[in-house]
Amino acid sequence: MPLLRGERTLHLHLYQEAGKRGNSQVIGVTLASQSTTTPNSRTRTTLQAVLITQGQSFPCLALLDSGADDSFIDDEMVQQMGIATMPLQRNIEARTIDGRLLSKISLRTEPLTLQISGNHFEDCSFLVIHSPHVPIVLGHTWLVRHNPQVDWVSGRILGWSTPCHSLCLKSATTKTSVQSVNTDLSVDLSSVPSEYHDIQTVFSKDYALTLPPHRPYDCSINLIPNSTYPRSKMYSISKPEREALEEYIQTALTAGHIRPSSSPLGAGFFFVGKKDGGLRPCIDFRGLNDITIKNKYPLPLMNTAFDSLQGATIFTKLDLRNAYHLIRMKEGDEWLTGFNTPLGHFEYLVMPFGLTNAPAVFQTLINDVLRDFIGNFVFVYLDDILIFSPDYATHVQHVRQVLLRLLENRLFVKAEKCMFHTNSTSFLGFVVAEGEVRMDPAKVTAVLDWPTPETRKQLQSFLGFANFYRRFIRNYGQVAAPLTALTSSARPFIWTSTAAQAFRDLKQRFTSAPVLLQPDPSRQFIVEVDASDTGIGAVLSQRSSVDGKVHPCAFLSVRLTPAERNYDVGNRELLAVKVALEEWRHWLEGAEHPFTVWTDHKNLEYVRTAKRLNPRQARLHCQEGTEQLSSDTILPELCVVGAILWKVEKEVKRALLRDPGPGNVPNHLLYVPAAVRSVVLKWAHSSKLTCHPGITRTLAFVNRRFWWSTVKEDVTSYVSACPVCALNKNSNKPSTGLLRPLPIPRRPWSHVALDFVTGLPPSDGNTTILTVVDRFTKFAYYLPLPKLPSAQETA
Repeated sequence: MPLLRGERTLHLHLYQEAGKRGNSQVIGVTLASQSTTTPNSRTRTTLQAVLITQGQSFPCLALLDSGADDSFIDDEMVQQMGIATMPLQRNIEARTIDGRLLSKISLRTEPLTLQISGNHFEDCSFLVIHSPHVPIVLGHTWLVRHNPQVDWVSGRILGWSTPCHSLCLKSATTKTSVQSVNTDLSVDLSSVPSEYHDIQTVFSKDYALTLPPHRPYDCSINLIPNSTYPRSKMYSISKPEREALEEYIQTALTAGHIRPSSSPLGAGFFFVGKKDGGLRPCIDFRGLNDITIKNKYPLPLMNTAFDSLQGATIFTKLDLRNAYHLIRMKEGDEWLTGFNTPLGHFEYLVMPFGLTNAPAVFQTLINDVLRDFIGNFVFVYLDDILIFSPDYATHVQHVRQVLLRLLENRLFVKAEKCMFHTNSTSFLGFVVAEGEVRMDPAKVTAVLDWPTPETRKQLQSFLGFANFYRRFIRNYGQVAAPLTALTSSARPFIWTSTAAQAFRDLKQRFTSAPVLLQPDPSRQFIVEVDASDTGIGAVLSQRSSVDGKVHPCAFLSVRLTPAERNYDVGNRELLAVKVALEEWRHWLEGAEHPFTVWTDHKNLEYVRTAKRLNPRQARLHCQEGTEQLSSDTILPELCVVGAILWKVEKEVKRALLRDPGPGNVPNHLLYVPAAVRSVVLKWAHSSKLTCHPGITRTLAFVNRRFWWSTVKEDVTSYVSACPVCALNKNSNKPSTGLLRPLPIPRRPWSHVALDFVTGLPPSDGNTTILTVVDRFTKFAYYLPLPKLPSAQETA
């Protein structure tokens, strides 16, 4: 060994004390340092390690020493951690290379859990020596057992042996409370407030790289029965991509996130560019996704994402580190994630990006972990977590609760991407602040810089991006209508001056979009509606408590369907009211104050004075609680509708006196007892009023006034059996053509005709007669049979 800083470093021979035969046995060689050289010296290879015992974790350094025949631990660390030891049957002498005795080793630790490089776990026992500068020494036996691939220049382990992938590279199963024993594993907390420094483990990058435990939320891949496996793929990569690939594969193997595979599946591996110029690895799982049974667990609705932020003044945004990789693949399903690279064939042990069910699986996990917080002071969308509170003191408590809950469930936070204790923050493309929501300026800039679309695909990309912010744009649907029309494949893509003007107008509206007020259920809502020839629009507003002016909370714009464009102006205005109330029902229904609807009363004036309403208008009715509406709205005036009472209704009401029916009858409908259902069906289908409509129209006519549980089945049976409909219904089968007589036989009994006479009274046990007629002579045989025979028996 070279001399370091003028001090000596001695190799120690270990000898076992003489046995009965009196000879000494060489156990191995280790290193004892008499210098003060730091453990991170270039001439040493040390690894970050964690000792786990009695439910606690102790970070430390471990020295790799191929000259030591065993592994060692410092005696002071044994005392500090309270590690249990056991005496050796014979003491071991530690001597220098020239034979001088340094110490005797008499103790060995009980088996401990040793964690190396974040995810390599094993149970091992150490000899106890005095080694204060290097608490743990991993000797030759350890190196032979695990055969790691070591980069001696950087002092890192690049990979593990094949047995380690199945035995050692596994998740920790014990919840640990990490105590600071060595600052070499400290976390960069420069961006984290001091209130959370005591739970720094939740920000640890090393712990986030460990293999997560198996949980009920493991990602499973259920294939559609009898589906065919997708074909394997291999993509060509450039030289920079190959360098990035080598680094990615080596890091993932070391972390235990992937392992070599012999799977029959092999998805393609490629890279896409990052914003910072780097390369992001991607795997083409489209073939696998096509044959996967989809997980329908819902993601949060973005149009109601910020409804619970009312009253919040301070915000914290958390971003989980390696979010999807914090979930394991279900044991036995790893082979389905196989992917091909120029470096080999691998499969994932953790949930990879790109699986069709990955978002649903992760949302299930995070919702269950934070379930009692969500809606109260937390909103979570996949790996993005927003914490909001009314004041600073409460906010610190809320953030601590969330961080501790995440740590308990081995979910780790990326501190450098978090924002703590801010009055406004960008979240999911929006900027949220006290009482308001606005578009993210970076996203607005992206819209303004968007080039003119040259293909239908480019236009669809623009509209998809712009549609995300349609709640901020008044009359979005009408402004974008010329662009939306170009997305149809039924017409050629021709960029006209009208489309160009709509493109410019839409971009201009992004620059002048208002700041939306967060809905406050304690204040009165105002719903303003309007309709045009092509669409309907609405605005949900409230008066601000700051300036007393009306500010928008949300915009709604809907393009009319071809059928709805045929409505007259009054019906379109009425449709706008209906659609707006449906869209914002979760705010308007049960509001503390009556809400007001502002609309064009002139267009609806005829509705109030009409003596007869069409079916569309007649279907509008008010549920209980309509007294919440303002007195100047139009809806209360539509609630009282005159109706014609049919004779059949009187018969149904008389039958109800004898058979009241169940209690789950929908409002405003009459239950029809079984005794008069045929009367109702005849009235709805065969009367002069209806003139034998089809099943759909007959059912719609019945549903206007009546109800019973089997109404659909009964209507279908009645219409299908109607003789009038059967006689007048045109056949949908091709014509039979002209009749073609059989050729005349040339001799007797060359052609015969068979038939049966059935249903006769029994005679000598026979009920059927088989007739056999010769077509040439017309001679006939009549054969009695006990029953109608089968085709095989007749032959």
